[in-house]
Amino acid sequence: MESHETTESQLKALFPAVPTILSAMASGQMVGPGGLTRRTFFPVALILGMGGAFVWRGRASGADSAVRVRLGTLAPKGSSYTKHLQAMGEKWRQAPGGGVLLTIYPDGTMGSEADMVRRMRLGQLQAGMLTAVGLAEIEPAVAGLQNLPMMFRSLEEVDYIGEKLQPKLEKRLEDKGFVVLFWGDSGWVRFFSKQPIIRPDDLRNAKLFVWTRSAADVETYRSVGVNPVPLETVDILPSLQTGLINAVPLPPSIALASQVDRVAPHMLDLPYAPLVGAAVVAKKTWDAVPVEGRAALRNAAAEAGKFIKADGRRESRESIEAMRKRGLQVHAVTPDIEAEWRREIEAAYPTVRGPIVPADIFDEVVKELQAYRAAHAGSKK
Repeated sequence: MESHETTESQLKALFPAVPTILSAMASGQMVGPGGLTRRTFFPVALILGMGGAFVWRGRASGADSAVRVRLGTLAPKGSSYTKHLQAMGEKWRQAPGGGVLLTIYPDGTMGSEADMVRRMRLGQLQAGMLTAVGLAEIEPAVAGLQNLPMMFRSLEEVDYIGEKLQPKLEKRLEDKGFVVLFWGDSGWVRFFSKQPIIRPDDLRNAKLFVWTRSAADVETYRSVGVNPVPLETVDILPSLQTGLINAVPLPPSIALASQVDRVAPHMLDLPYAPLVGAAVVAKKTWDAVPVEGRAALRNAAAEAGKFIKADGRRESRESIEAMRKRGLQVHAVTPDIEAEWRREIEAAYPTVRGPIVPADIFDEVVKELQAYRAAHAGSKK
């Protein structure tokens, strides 16, 4: 196993916050999924990415005959996510037919998720662990798992829709040259802000971060009176510090790891949307894997995906309590306030259906959720 990295002492000299982040990583508080993306791992990518790529390589027994897979992700080195990818890579190395040698490029060293998709198409990478934002660069229908604010009322509903849609999405992704290895998520995205955001009108008065590439998201927010500020993810923390933005939607685990809560110390306890992702490999590369080894690779990937999702959800919950201890103010949502948010957001669904989530997928999600809720009416979620 090889690693090319800036030393811890060098990082501490460059960034005073590094000891805190390294400590959080060591204690398992850092998290990321499924990609979670440069859009979610920005500060860690900025800090840990100094000095070049961090690369993990499986030990090279049988290296001459093994298929080589370079996987990019914005998940931080040392997080539970990259640790599970490492464990998967070790099992891949031992797979029948000569095995597969997996090299992991964490921390966004291969660029944004859009950059990673482009690199996979060019053959510079063979795989990526991406969020729905990156996956939508390949197949827009994946947005139906994530870009539907307040559509899902529980993580059980998230799981149910995933089970219904994932086979169709996997087929569409494969038709475009990518094989899904596993799906995962990091629990709920919540609003972090410099001043309290309690009601929709508070959000209208905020300067809200949105991803630079999300033109449809910008128009959707503007249509309901919100002021979106398109930025690259690496600009979130300095933009909060300078006041260019004063609110950002993030999973709590990412807010903790990036120390966003120190600049934006208010969190609305509203499950806004899940952060969903998947690991994919170029079909050309997958087809080069010996047939006798593919089952072992799929089994190892499925196990990694299961652990990544479980850890992502757990760490997201634990992160809220960790941030409370260092001063985060968590604003509870009453039933009346939740209903107000739901009315405002559902009124914007016509601008989501089509431009952001393909109409057929949007309609299928709504239909399946209605069926799920009817079947579970009266049961405890």
